[in-house]
Amino acid sequence: MIDTSALETALGHTFRDRQLLILALTHPSLAHEAGVGHLQHHNQRLEFLGDAVLQLILTNELYQRFPGHGEGPLTQARAQFVNRSSLAEQGRRLKIGDFLILSRGEETTGGRIRSSTLADAFEAVLGAVFLDAGYEAARDLVSRQFRSSFGELGELPNLENPKGELQEMLQSSSPNPPSYTEVSSKGPDHDRQFEAAVSHEGVELARGTGRSKKLAESAAAAAALIRLKARRNGANEAKAAKA
Repeated sequence: MIDTSALETALGHTFRDRQLLILALTHPSLAHEAGVGHLQHHNQRLEFLGDAVLQLILTNELYQRFPGHGEGPLTQARAQFVNRSSLAEQGRRLKIGDFLILSRGEETTGGRIRSSTLADAFEAVLGAVFLDAGYEAARDLVSRQFRSSFGELGELPNLENPKGELQEMLQSSSPNPPSYTEVSSKGPDHDRQFEAAVSHEGVELARGTGRSKKLAESAAAAAALIRLKARRNGANEAKAAKA
């Protein structure tokens, strides 16, 4: 069995049932490697649970933090926290990749640093914490991991026209407009999922997903607005503290 003590320290949670954490770190590739007739449990069920737990915790946080906003803005704000890029970053911060249990094939093809694998593992670990110690322990983990995002998030973007609002914000200090690029598109034609990135003066600001290129670009603009406003609010608070 792998030594998970360093990961538990990073999580701020010591497991009563360490097998839950081991399961959360077990990649599905092991089941494929074992072949038919060999039962190999992996983390997909815990990922499913962790996704639901994360959605609930973030929904409650945003609901309490923004009482004047309706379902649309809150849904968009939540989407920025739970996109695969954001969750992969949480996995990297915890160094989950160092503890993953992978097949030989997955190991040799960069599975420990693959964003999708880290995002899935983060959700699985959250699901394991929930089963091991309940909602409060899971909420504490999410609060610690997303503290900077929660602490600096002071306002939500205008979801009626996030691209227009972003352009207006950026052009208040630069004559150059933001640019949008399609990153990827996945799924069948009737249920296509697009990912778009928004950049300004050669620097990527954020990414977003949607069922059309237009929706993906709008989601990217909304994500960029949230980050830029959080950064601005953090700078203003720092100035106020020094005053």
